[in-house]
Amino acid sequence: MVSRVIPVDPFDLVIFGATGDLARRKILPSLYRRFFGGQVPDEARIIGVARTELNDEQFREQVAEALKEFVDESKQSAEQIAAFLRCLHYVTIDATGETGWETLKALVRPDLVQAFYFSVAPELFGALADRLHNYGIAQADARIVVEKPFGRDLVSARALNDTLAAHFTESQIYRIDHYLGKETVQNLMAVRFANILFEPLWNAQYVDHVQITVAETVGVGGRGAYYDTSGAMRDMVQNHLMQLLCLIAMEPPYHFDPSAVRDEKLKVIRALDPLGPEDIVRGQYVGPNGASYRDDAGNPDSRTESYVALRCHVANWRWKGIPFYLRTGKKLRARTSEIAVVFKEPPHSIFDDATDWRENMLVIRLQPNEGMNLKMMIKEPGPGGMRLVQVPLDMSFADALGEEGADMPDAYERLIMDVIRGNQTLFMRGDEVEAAWAWTDPIIAGWEAAKTRPQPYDAGSSGPEDALMLMHRDGRRWREIRE
Repeated sequence: MVSRVIPVDPFDLVIFGATGDLARRKILPSLYRRFFGGQVPDEARIIGVARTELNDEQFREQVAEALKEFVDESKQSAEQIAAFLRCLHYVTIDATGETGWETLKALVRPDLVQAFYFSVAPELFGALADRLHNYGIAQADARIVVEKPFGRDLVSARALNDTLAAHFTESQIYRIDHYLGKETVQNLMAVRFANILFEPLWNAQYVDHVQITVAETVGVGGRGAYYDTSGAMRDMVQNHLMQLLCLIAMEPPYHFDPSAVRDEKLKVIRALDPLGPEDIVRGQYVGPNGASYRDDAGNPDSRTESYVALRCHVANWRWKGIPFYLRTGKKLRARTSEIAVVFKEPPHSIFDDATDWRENMLVIRLQPNEGMNLKMMIKEPGPGGMRLVQVPLDMSFADALGEEGADMPDAYERLIMDVIRGNQTLFMRGDEVEAAWAWTDPIIAGWEAAKTRPQPYDAGSSGPEDALMLMHRDGRRWREIRE
């Protein structure tokens, strides 16, 4: 199978915070890979902006070093890198100052697609939006890309929305969640809505429960100071896991259209039941040799969770009574992200001695080794009676699609190209963000009012013991965390 690469129109992309870690690790290498793949035209202009005093050549040297570190050797073409670097420019600007903006205005062409990537702290969004407007740099159809965290609660999220809305319409604002750029996440919509096989079964009559797991082996590391003011609920559940839940639970949109898709996701968030204490488990990793969360965060009295597990219910006809179990954590046994849709038992078994019966299950793997796995029961080969065994129908992209599947674009590659194309399907809308915070805020407020400490769990384990009990009380069990 050969994938089609459809070049985008020439564009100007301004990256605020261009010397920062995200630009160096993700944004600029992703742009180069799309350039290498023939999707970014030579006429594109990528303009780095930051407070650091650099000229064009110094910026290009920094980017060249980043490409050596973060781009696979198979794409390390000296000719292609040189051509890509010629697209780069740099302007020194302090977001809250007034110098450099006229220089930027002279570089940004008014007759091409314009995109402005705010890879900076959210408190600078307003200053950037004001100056792009006041200096007449952003045209009426310019696109603004903003990174999470998009607020830390409903009040701050609304304030950010209002700040951007002062100068840009909702159709111009692209709130990026890199999980939605993963190939498997997008394939989830294709599996559901392009195949008659699953959609008739995608409801409370046939589904027993859904598990969504995002497990990391790393701790908070150098992000300790930030993470200790955030925690797993704000950092992962309110955005990444919430979006995965929406894609699983949403109704079919009338068309694969940005507004239609996001309308259905919003309905899911608004249909989520409030959670009680019995639906929530919080944890904090502990371990020897400085591996404890409190050591990593530099706060010996921290009550911030590095792990959270939730039992959620979507109060609508399709999912009435069906639990959605969500969990995410740091310093767990393996690095894995997956969605498991577990189907119910047959209403009657004709195999009286089938003691090893297991449920059908569709597992969507987001990382590592992206793909899908359908587990079903068959007869174990051999004579001597009807013995049942569970086997997987396994489709990893690397195996099924060959080299094309093994070399899938990074999520940022897809999302940045969608910005240039003007496709908002995989980006969060303002009312989605606010609805997610409206559901999350009471949970966090309850923790803060109770002043309870998260339960300790061993680094390298599967999380707190109470997370296992969260499912055991329902007669269910988590899937094993493994790569």
